[in-house]
Amino acid sequence: MDIKARIDHAIAEAIAAGQAGPTPAKLASALHYAVHPGGARIRPSILMSVALACGDRSPRLTDAAAAALELIHCASLVHDDLPCFDDAATRRGKPSVHRAYGEPLAVLTGDSLIIMAFETLARAAGEDPAQAARLISILARRTGMPRGICAGQGWESEDDVDLSAYHQAKTGALFMAATQMGAVAAGEDAEPWEELGARIGEAFQVADDLRDALYDGETLGKPVGQDDLHGRPNAVTELGVEGAIDRMRDILAGAIASIPKCAGEARLAALVTAQAEVLTPIKWRAARVPGE
Repeated sequence: MDIKARIDHAIAEAIAAGQAGPTPAKLASALHYAVHPGGARIRPSILMSVALACGDRSPRLTDAAAAALELIHCASLVHDDLPCFDDAATRRGKPSVHRAYGEPLAVLTGDSLIIMAFETLARAAGEDPAQAARLISILARRTGMPRGICAGQGWESEDDVDLSAYHQAKTGALFMAATQMGAVAAGEDAEPWEELGARIGEAFQVADDLRDALYDGETLGKPVGQDDLHGRPNAVTELGVEGAIDRMRDILAGAIASIPKCAGEARLAALVTAQAEVLTPIKWRAARVPGE
């Protein structure tokens, strides 16, 4: 089974577990709606790629970790789109959850997905209880306060924003979770993999700033111009389009250089390079790639 199939299967199992037995039908439906279609599944793909590079000694634990990470990401999107935050009408080319199901069910959907993520890891703990506990700890740290995605959302309510802390929490946290959880699921230490996740997350934030500034809503499948609308700091405002693209490519080159020594090092480098191509706005994809 390839990476995408493994991720999709693990997520489907997690959602099915949340829909088992007598359940409120609308909320059960909203759980599936919030995670499908799945977009690029970048974070769980990175997690699984790191695990494979490190030997993937506990595939069931790897699958659970990948599903849990994506469930947290999807929960964050549901909450981000709420009227109290971005009030986004669309997500991934269809109505956002609060537009499709109403605001109360959207709040419950996001909350349920967060709990489901940790339950998914707990169910897989029999594979290796110690490693599962480490995975739960990493995911909790990268989700909550003081340096998780909740903190990232919280920075947007501050008058004075620490830009580095904001970007690391808002975007970088789940990428650091991806690389560290992939290593831990395969029985390796988490610490050497933090820098790779941080660099990928930083590059993704710059790329997201570029897409927000350059693309239209139909292309992205969600509202654009959100940084300007909400007065958020962003790389395009600071560096200009060309400068932001150069910055993103420099970061990704550093990411490749930061990959710890492992059996699958070359494969991971190829993955990061491929992500650079995907993240770069279409008009500039013919430009130089990281490492050139």
